[in-house]
Amino acid sequence: MGPLGVMRVAAQLLGAMLCLLVFAARSAAQSADVAGEYVCTETHVAGKTLPCKAAPLSLKSDGRFELQGREGEYLVNGSWVELKGSVLKSRAKIEAGYKIVFRFYNKKGLCEMIYERRVAVLGKTQLG
Repeated sequence: MGPLGVMRVAAQLLGAMLCLLVFAARSAAQSADVAGEYVCTETHVAGKTLPCKAAPLSLKSDGRFELQGREGEYLVNGSWVELKGSVLKSRAKIEAGYKIVFRFYNKKGLCEMIYERRVAVLGKTQLG
């Protein structure tokens, strides 16, 4: 294969890689739709699983959030959602299955709070 053949194959590979990047970016942008009502389903404190009694989290489609009477704005940055309010500033990981996981340390060690989005189906509310 001559120099022109090598350049042609390289150009084809480059074009294919660019297409994959464009489609990956589009799918990531579409999966960033996190607006909805979330309920805390479980908590992990220092390796122990406990039922969660935290207040529900509301992520509104206009970019605002509400958590236990605190309000502010949220921003989706890749696989993270960042909450920014006058009192509350936090960051949580977006995980598969409409889950948002807050991880932080306190005097007991590593803590995780797992929130799942509630979905209304024919008048019933379920997690999912």
